[in-house]
Amino acid sequence: MATITCQFVRPDRLLYEGEVASMVLVTATGELGVWPGHAPEICALGNGVVRLNTLSTAGSPSETVKVIISGGYVEITPDRVIVLADHARRADDIEPDVVKETRGKAIASRDALPEDDSRRAYYDNKIAWCDLLLQHAPQE
Repeated sequence: MATITCQFVRPDRLLYEGEVASMVLVTATGELGVWPGHAPEICALGNGVVRLNTLSTAGSPSETVKVIISGGYVEITPDRVIVLADHARRADDIEPDVVKETRGKAIASRDALPEDDSRRAYYDNKIAWCDLLLQHAPQE
């Protein structure tokens, strides 16, 4: 079975590296399916869930690894995909209580700033990221 080498990188670390059977990216314009032999392409990433279809030991599709992303870029070649995400977290690594606490602190920090302060944009982005994580957090 043909595979794609996938590297999934966020600013602070390598999040995933390995062979995948296929993947579905979330781009700025919608979802993009990538299979071995895909035409070369570079595109901007959007906000949502990237699905990596990993391989079992027998070489057949095994499980789907879900990664929540917000922004970045992807480079696709026929046998490799490199994802450079601004923000990324595996769906199975989301701790809703921690995210809720972080969101609350970001709201408090943003609300302490004057309405015309440009630093509010940083907190707005942080709040939006927390909302995206909570939307895709495992149900308890």
